[in-house]
Amino acid sequence: MNNGSTGQMVDRTSLDSVVIRFCGDSGDGVQLAGGQFTDTAAHFGNDFATFPDYPAEIRAPRGTTFGVSGFQVQFSSLDIYTPGEAVDAMVAMNPAGFKVNIDDITPGGIVIVNEDEFTKGNLAKCGYVDDYNPLDDEALTTRFTLIRVPMNRLTRESAEGTEEGVKVVDRCRNMFALGIVYWLYDRPLDATVRFLENTFTKGKGKPEIAKLNIDALKAGYFFGETAEFPSQFRIPPAKQSPGTYRRINGNEATVLGLITAAQKAGKEITYASYPITPASNILHGFSKQKNFGIKTFQAEDEISAICAAIGASFAGDIGVTGTSGPGLALKSEALGLAVMFELPLIVVNVQRAGPATGMPTKTEQADLFQALFGRPGESPCIVLAPGDPGDCFDMAIEAVRLAIRHMSPVVLLTDAYIGNGAEPWRVPNVDDIEPIEVSHPTADSYAEGEFMSYARDENTLARPWALPGTPGLEHRMGSLEKDANTGEVSYDPMNHEIMVRARAEKVARAVDTIPDIKIAGAETGDVLVLGWGSTRGTITTVVDSLQKSGRSISSAHLRYLNPMPANLEQVLKGFKTIIIPEINLGQLSMLIRSKFLIDTVSINMIRGRPMSVKELTENIEEVMDR
Repeated sequence: MNNGSTGQMVDRTSLDSVVIRFCGDSGDGVQLAGGQFTDTAAHFGNDFATFPDYPAEIRAPRGTTFGVSGFQVQFSSLDIYTPGEAVDAMVAMNPAGFKVNIDDITPGGIVIVNEDEFTKGNLAKCGYVDDYNPLDDEALTTRFTLIRVPMNRLTRESAEGTEEGVKVVDRCRNMFALGIVYWLYDRPLDATVRFLENTFTKGKGKPEIAKLNIDALKAGYFFGETAEFPSQFRIPPAKQSPGTYRRINGNEATVLGLITAAQKAGKEITYASYPITPASNILHGFSKQKNFGIKTFQAEDEISAICAAIGASFAGDIGVTGTSGPGLALKSEALGLAVMFELPLIVVNVQRAGPATGMPTKTEQADLFQALFGRPGESPCIVLAPGDPGDCFDMAIEAVRLAIRHMSPVVLLTDAYIGNGAEPWRVPNVDDIEPIEVSHPTADSYAEGEFMSYARDENTLARPWALPGTPGLEHRMGSLEKDANTGEVSYDPMNHEIMVRARAEKVARAVDTIPDIKIAGAETGDVLVLGWGSTRGTITTVVDSLQKSGRSISSAHLRYLNPMPANLEQVLKGFKTIIIPEINLGQLSMLIRSKFLIDTVSINMIRGRPMSVKELTENIEEVMDR
């Protein structure tokens, strides 16, 4: 596509990586603009990582700091593992977005603002008083390159001749801003133009809306050509392994992984959930996949959702329910029921900041104890945790495999950062993924009266998955303790202890098929940084940097939290100091200490955001220098 270059001579600076942040009111379309820029970076072949940041309020008063939405993306010609910290370029659609984010701009960075929104009224809404306008404050603006753009006026000019109203036209300002950024970083418009045509022309039958957005996009690009930017920047493609790549976030990868697992098991999925931030997109994703035999059920509450999923597993489907921390608490009794039923149930917990409602759109890792212990009685579950968005695909498949093999509920712990954040994902060859073995007993396997619903496999201790309605295999189910063989109600004290120990041992035996934990760096040494979940990108970035500076430091990442890998104790004992960074107050650290009697150093940052590379580096160096 010809972008309409005027032939202006521009200095082009080549960079390894850039961090861009779009910010503004929650209705300004910054998530869409950021997502489209990310898609273009993916088409171009860059490595990238994103951090969408949503306001907690559904609709905060427009123009206030409470309603600021942000989208950050780091794109690079090198391998990267985080969305970055210091922002090289920011687009602020209003004063509130400017105020909330301006302190994150790197000295000398570029700040593009919609100056039409910096009115006296809007400045007051976000806390600027006494006629103060930050755009006129030289003490502030000399720290960065400020580009003032009358986006409202120029977007309306790009729509000259349309019959649509001003409100409709103004919704295209995000595309005007995106066009500027495309010019600034020498990116083509093609992918976004196709997206707009497919969305509005083919998808919604509104070609006039597609045209308005495309015209605004091009107008922003042409403005970039004529504006006095210090330079135009180019970030070359990254070197990637051969294959087909796509942009994927953690919630999307979880959906695809569970669907793939169901296909490999020859099963259908019943997904039952109650909408909750930040897990709701999993329900949306499943609802579009009926062609794979997916059944979705939006329940009236969290309890009915998990009970419906348990019923689906009892009937022979793969029962899945998704939630966040508050919902997992509500599901706790029914999850204990699934432990007693010994059925293959998958519970996806996209963790968020708590306690209670907490900060619904912010990330945290504080549900580990709840996943492990948050149920009445001795109720062990298998617990897994992917480390990045793409890893959600693999660990979702693993969750189904382990749930079926061991007839056990599996809790899959992601979080808001992983669930909403995106990265390039190499699309796997489905034929390379191993089948998942499923066995349902039939009456032919038993003489009359011999079937025992809780007789266990001698290797896995799993009970048989007998489908209701199978002649000769009728059996009772309920929430009271089971006889160790027949499954009938039993109050016998010794039987209860046998069942408690059997359920615990069954989960423990899953260690036989989970992989050993791997070490990045030397296998023994001074310091090992141990992480789990979404801290993987930050830990990898920090440890790589410290290793290059000559430090004796290695890292390892836990994806299996119950049971833990068989070689973990041996790995830990190979290092003098174990550092465990977490976005909680030290839950994994407490587990490691109690399980292995090994001392650990906790580094904890609980701010609703991904862990800071700069601060983690400083904290680790402080520990190493003691």
